[in-house]
Amino acid sequence: MAQKNLQDSSPSHGPEAAQTLIALMHAQSEVARLSEREQLLNTLLMSVNAVLWAFDWETRQVLYVSPAYERIFGRSADRLLVDCNQWRDSIYPDDLDYAERSLAEVLDKGAVEDREYRIIAADGQVRWLSDKCYVNRQAEPGQPVIIVGIAEDITDKKRMESELHRLATTDALTQSSNRRHFFECAHQEFAHARQRGQPLSFLMLDIDDFKIINDTYGHQEGDNVLQCIADSGRAALRRGDLFGRIGGEEFAAVFPGCTPQMALQVAERLQQQIQRMRFTHEGQTFGITVSQGLTCLSAADENVENLFSRADAAMYRAKREGKNRIVTA
Repeated sequence: MAQKNLQDSSPSHGPEAAQTLIALMHAQSEVARLSEREQLLNTLLMSVNAVLWAFDWETRQVLYVSPAYERIFGRSADRLLVDCNQWRDSIYPDDLDYAERSLAEVLDKGAVEDREYRIIAADGQVRWLSDKCYVNRQAEPGQPVIIVGIAEDITDKKRMESELHRLATTDALTQSSNRRHFFECAHQEFAHARQRGQPLSFLMLDIDDFKIINDTYGHQEGDNVLQCIADSGRAALRRGDLFGRIGGEEFAAVFPGCTPQMALQVAERLQQQIQRMRFTHEGQTFGITVSQGLTCLSAADENVENLFSRADAAMYRAKREGKNRIVTA
């Protein structure tokens, strides 16, 4: 009897136990799969060079930030989760107002995908971000308004764009505006002067006897002369003036808001600087001169080409009258 009772009280190995064991094995397998997925997700987040983030608009709290934050910003993610101003304080001062306004726009638009602004990383480097954000509104009233986003480091892209723009708008030899860019800017300044009723002056400059310089001293010395003319032009002109190389040895300048008297003073200063230049080639020293034509905006002018034509004619008149002089028209 005692033996029977002992057998009755031993653990059961029937169907229920088997089902429990199977369920346990399934649970363990599911835990393993979840762990693998979590590890995979963490690996993916570590490899993505963009910051994924979530922000509670009402409490002003950063709910989540991905590992790329520390790589791009060079700051602690833990501190950001405690104080959202860590992000705000990293924004480049000139871009702060735009960054805050564009973030607030997501509440009305639902998404803002064209935000670009600069940050100052912990190491002092300025980086460009493309920060797309979306609002996640809960259906139930009273639920928190969560904004989620992805901030991508586009610094290299911006540098490339800047370099391509420089190459497209700059004369390779003199680093001045090329002809196309110069006239694009000149058209804009002409339109502004017309709208605001402000004066505008146009200057043409040509190096005297440049062919003789090339033939006597070589094209490399001629290139050096062109570069020095461009340097003098940038030094003599005022901030906001336009200066560019528009032909072989021809340069042009536009003086926005400049009266005829002021424009003549600038042209005279440039003339004097160029007259003082000296070049040395194989023991020989030589100087250069330029002929300039200067004109100002009149009521009859319909476009910037009118000013260009008058200044160009005045410059060639300076050539005919003996060179090394300024003629106004």
